[in-house]
Amino acid sequence: MVELRRDVEFAGPVVTGFTPNGFKVGDRRFDNGLLLSPEQALPWAAPARDELNLKEIMTALNLSPNPEFLLFGSGTKMEQPPAAFRRAADAAKLGIEVMDSRAAARAWGVLRAEERWIIGAFMPLG
Repeated sequence: MVELRRDVEFAGPVVTGFTPNGFKVGDRRFDNGLLLSPEQALPWAAPARDELNLKEIMTALNLSPNPEFLLFGSGTKMEQPPAAFRRAADAAKLGIEVMDSRAAARAWGVLRAEERWIIGAFMPLG
């Protein structure tokens, strides 16, 4: 298991390491997908890529005010979410930043240290 250092203090959850298939947030393991907001970390039974649903993610995180953008971790390699998912994000005026899930988990800490009001949806690593 890989552990990440946390040099900057900020409020809210931060990914502190990786498991073979998922993530650690503090002492909690998320062996499948992970949803993050500045206020909470939730386990996510990430669907198949073509079944991604932005409304389900937004409802689960229930963040107010709306986030600046969604940091999307696409699993073991960087892959864009399907066009329907991107269109839903455009309609909701929500930007999407896409990277592989390990990179997204590291970027989450950097962006939250900057106090960015964002959400994350990270697909499993295995």
